[in-house]
Amino acid sequence: MLNHGFVPDNFVLPSALKACAGLLALRIGRQVHTFASITGFSSDSFVQSSLVHMYVKCGEIKNAHKIFDRMTHRNVVSWSAMVAGYARKGYINEAKGLFNEMRKSGVEPNPITWNGLIAGFNHNGFASESVVLLQQMHLQGFKPDGTSISSVLPVIGDLEDLKMGIQIHSYVIKQGLGSDKCVVSALIDMYGKHGCTSEMLQVFDEVAQMDVGSCNALVSGLARNGLVDDALEVFRQFEGQGIELNVVSWTSMISSCTQNGKDIEALDLFREMQFAGVKPNSVTIPCLLPACANIAALMHGKAAHCFSLRRDIFYDVYVGSALIDMYAKCGRIGDAQKCFDGMTTKNLVSWNAIVGGYAMHGKGKEAIELFELMQKNGMSRDHGIDARMEHYACMINLFGRSGRLEEAYTMIKEIPFKPDACVWGAFLSSCRTHGNLSLGELAAEKLFKLEPNNPGNYVLLSNIYAAKGFWKEVDRVRGVMKMLGLRKNPGYSWIELKNKVHMLLAGDKTHPQMIQIVERLNRLNMEMVKSGYLPDTNFVLQDVDEQEKEHILCGHSEKLAVGLGLLNTPPGSPLRVIKNLCICGDCHAVIKFISNFERREIFVRDTNRLHHFKDGVCSYRDHCFELSSNTAGDEIIVFIPTMPQTTSAVAISLVKLDTLLAPY
Repeated sequence: MLNHGFVPDNFVLPSALKACAGLLALRIGRQVHTFASITGFSSDSFVQSSLVHMYVKCGEIKNAHKIFDRMTHRNVVSWSAMVAGYARKGYINEAKGLFNEMRKSGVEPNPITWNGLIAGFNHNGFASESVVLLQQMHLQGFKPDGTSISSVLPVIGDLEDLKMGIQIHSYVIKQGLGSDKCVVSALIDMYGKHGCTSEMLQVFDEVAQMDVGSCNALVSGLARNGLVDDALEVFRQFEGQGIELNVVSWTSMISSCTQNGKDIEALDLFREMQFAGVKPNSVTIPCLLPACANIAALMHGKAAHCFSLRRDIFYDVYVGSALIDMYAKCGRIGDAQKCFDGMTTKNLVSWNAIVGGYAMHGKGKEAIELFELMQKNGMSRDHGIDARMEHYACMINLFGRSGRLEEAYTMIKEIPFKPDACVWGAFLSSCRTHGNLSLGELAAEKLFKLEPNNPGNYVLLSNIYAAKGFWKEVDRVRGVMKMLGLRKNPGYSWIELKNKVHMLLAGDKTHPQMIQIVERLNRLNMEMVKSGYLPDTNFVLQDVDEQEKEHILCGHSEKLAVGLGLLNTPPGSPLRVIKNLCICGDCHAVIKFISNFERREIFVRDTNRLHHFKDGVCSYRDHCFELSSNTAGDEIIVFIPTMPQTTSAVAISLVKLDTLLAPY
């Protein structure tokens, strides 16, 4: 238009500014503003209103307010834009002030004004306030619409206020908003967060026409409630029905599989996603990488790394942090450090990942140095963190592992809030390690009330009885498990060979190479016997003879995985194995021998740590099995690698104990 010599007027300029707002094209918007000022149209009320809207949409709230102050005629549209702008930026007091000033000036808010305020509060974490605003909106005679409802329902789920959620659902039905796609998705999400799967499914079934938003909400809701198999089945049904699933759909399903132990399925979905023509983004990659880390699928993790480089999303802080964690858990701490060094922006998650990686590898000194460097970089000024449940659990774990069970129990009794299953679980595990029956029974009794359907607690108590030779008590505990329909979690190990992940089950005979695996392990066993090794049958907690115990030890999944790796990789190449349970002392001794005899580096990651076997030595110098309460000496700083990760605090704890043996 300009090239043809036509001058835009006060009807054209608002349309151009609206386009700039829609595209978030701030630079061009400023040029249009300049043009309006030169031509004198900047004093036009329609142009001014459009300028306010454009600057608000582009996040320039101060510039928007300057224009707003110069406006001679402020209508409900400009007032609403300013209120929503301040609310969206998190300036809650300013937003409320403008809202009240608007009313005093004689301009009554409309539903758009209320929606902007509600959405802004919600966006900035003021959950309770946004619910109160919805109530005020309704009480003052304004009818909440689909936008109002869909903004508040996710908050209701986070606040765990099911009664309020049901009331809003009733309002939706009365007002005929059940056909609003955003409302339906929000209702499904709200019920899913409350664990109301039947209500969630009912809402979905009542939808006249399914859309991708409600499908995504249903899949996420099922997975959130542990129904990942159902979520996967529903996802496949959506595919079969021709619903055009988007990147959110695929990413949500990948994340669900990763969080629920279906790591191989997550990798398969990632491949299918790309075959379907859906491009992964900076959210997909951090959801996928934990699956690679969980089963030490290094080649798949490297492929995801290459993908992030090609798509130019490697520098996203969450992608980088997930890569650090993946490489560390796959035994490649050097590569983890390279990723960390290459990040342009680092946050607490990044630092936690690299510090935790060094701790997992038994490199306590390096972990402490990094922690101190993190503090120097301004990530944390001091240790002024209020102790939460997970901190207490770590301390109980420390005392317990060192054999100081009475001190651990005293600390449990002094916790200022009711100890949860994490605390009692750490304590019961320590009682199992050190064979303390009386305290073990006490901890188990607490856990049976807190987690009646967790088979691990029953197994731990059963193992304590078995170690003492109390076989009647073992049978009694196993009988309770059978009555409750609980089964012991079997021991699994994973190993990646030629871009394929193999899963080995303890005692399993179905693997196509099982005969060769057993033969290879038997030959190694003969060499071990020659060197004076005797199987440690104390790790077999079953009432069988010694020969049968030796046979059971041979079938442990980590040994089978190492044997498979020896058969299918070139001599001298490293092996990486993941186990879903703790490695037993006998397997630890066997793999040490194999690393020396076969001249291999072998990485075995269990639930507690990553063992790096080389030349017959473990990176933890066997301290993982020799913690004792009889040690004494200088004060030492102990790093806790097993502390649960948190988002609000450093996912480590540095604790000074004067009598705890550390692996460095």
